[in-house]
Amino acid sequence: MRINLTKKEIINSIYMQLGFSKKISENLIEDFLSIILDELIEKKKVKIANFGTFVLRFKKSRIGRNPKTLEKKIISERNVVLFKPSNDIKKIINSDE
Repeated sequence: MRINLTKKEIINSIYMQLGFSKKISENLIEDFLSIILDELIEKKKVKIANFGTFVLRFKKSRIGRNPKTLEKKIISERNVVLFKPSNDIKKIINSDE
């Protein structure tokens, strides 16, 4: 089962926990994501202490195959974003609590 976390849910969480208005909470989240995106495009790497690192990586074009039909197709070259969690995040995720 896949559960998605939406911007709206994050905005509501900030609104409920910190008491900011929903408009201020929305602006805060939009600005935060915009800063990460801008830095990623400019510097190709964004490290957030005690959270993790986002890296922009270029992938060359390659031949892929549809597993159902076995039809071969060319997958175009593109940039992808990779995320590597910090050791702190790994510890929290793997703790028994």
